[in-house]
Amino acid sequence: MVLSVSIIASLVPYIIVSALLLFLLLEQLSYIRKKGNLPGPLFVLPIIGNAVSVVRDPTSFWYKQSAAAGTFPGLSANYLVGKFIVYIRDTELSHQIFSNVRPDAFHFVGHPFGKKLFGDHNFIYMFGDDHKSVRRQIAPNFTPKALSTYSALMQLNILRHLRHWEENFTGPVSLRTLVRELNLETSQTVFVGPYLDKEARNRFRTDYNIFNVGTMTLPIDLPGFAFHEARLAVKRLANILAVCAGKSKARMAAGEEPTCLIDFWMQPIVAEIESGNPAPPHSTDEEIGGFLFDFLFAAQDASTSSLLWAVAQLDSEPEVLSRVREEVGRIWSPESNALITVDQLAEMKYTLSVAREVVRYRPPATMVPHVAAVDFPLTKSYTVPKGTIVFPSVFDSSFQGFTEADRFDPDRFSETRKEEQVFKRNFLAFGWGPHQCVGQRYALNQLVLFIAMFSMLLNFKRLPSDGCDEIVYCPTISPKDGCTVFLSKRVTAYPNLSLK
Repeated sequence: MVLSVSIIASLVPYIIVSALLLFLLLEQLSYIRKKGNLPGPLFVLPIIGNAVSVVRDPTSFWYKQSAAAGTFPGLSANYLVGKFIVYIRDTELSHQIFSNVRPDAFHFVGHPFGKKLFGDHNFIYMFGDDHKSVRRQIAPNFTPKALSTYSALMQLNILRHLRHWEENFTGPVSLRTLVRELNLETSQTVFVGPYLDKEARNRFRTDYNIFNVGTMTLPIDLPGFAFHEARLAVKRLANILAVCAGKSKARMAAGEEPTCLIDFWMQPIVAEIESGNPAPPHSTDEEIGGFLFDFLFAAQDASTSSLLWAVAQLDSEPEVLSRVREEVGRIWSPESNALITVDQLAEMKYTLSVAREVVRYRPPATMVPHVAAVDFPLTKSYTVPKGTIVFPSVFDSSFQGFTEADRFDPDRFSETRKEEQVFKRNFLAFGWGPHQCVGQRYALNQLVLFIAMFSMLLNFKRLPSDGCDEIVYCPTISPKDGCTVFLSKRVTAYPNLSLK
């Protein structure tokens, strides 16, 4: 008996090693089976796959995936932290994903490990009637009256930050962090303005930075790891926003006028309840807090990317900058000490074309990850296996179809060419189908206002450096140098703007 136990004990290490080798073999065979005839690595590292490569140098990783997809009709494969992935370069194949977001096809996740990171109450994960119900609820957030309110708040914030930049930085300054701060304050003010005190704003800023770092790291959900800290930060941020929702409901119930996005959202919900009807579905403070975080995430990092690329392109295209200044100067004068009205904003057609071209030329979120809920026949020769994370590339679609797509050309969106209509299937920066971005007018308004005010109030010159326009992920894309510029005052005096 003792001898048998001794023999078994001596075999345990071999059994463990054999089991591990069997697991690794099965993992490789599973990857090879799922990959099929798609281009991609023949073998991948056990468990983590190519996760180190995507964290260390995401630009190079995704460029190689795109290049590989060019050798096959629009698809390539890889493996990340136990997840098989398919990169989609072809626009029409991307449309098959966007048009089949439903429980029995593809689930939009926003981030490869988004459900774990973002928590339970998320608008982006909804389907069918639930999704339609929430979209109806948020419709009042983007009426002309609401957008006019946001426009005024945006301008005050843009002016304050531009002035601070010019007065406090005498040498070359990287705009990446400054623009991120501008956008975070804009989001806080526009979304939940009067409901965040100074302490809450500071906590918000700290937690949002923790979240940003976590989106770019390995998804290890253990104490001490950045991903885990980011997940906890999201919970704290959603809780702060839930408190704001409750305060807004109380203020709207008191008959006050809306002054920010959450007010426009809560006003009809409160009216519904006060009329004796049950509260609309998904309108608890906790749920609203989760939805608000989704919107803030979409607005914050995407806008930071677009504002940086706008400055970069205006610097590299002097004729475009000259035309923007000529158009804006005809419509609005800083000397008027008046806010740009929504009617004036609508007149800035060329500046809007510049904004659209910035979004096309450098789409902030280059890919839109989805998870396959079932085996899905994507082409005649390839079926996406269940559980696969697919990455439709908005970036690649932006360089398909359009006239001279590699050239920055705002005139493609002019009244005569209308390439946003002619090639609308390739213009996917705001998504497509039932999950198309509900805030695209908000985003474009902010970008147009920034371009107009930045161009009119400041002179700027890019500090040239090797590879300054190369793309880096943080987590949306930005210029490698962070858009480093010299700034100087262009006007005699800054406008004295106010909401009065």
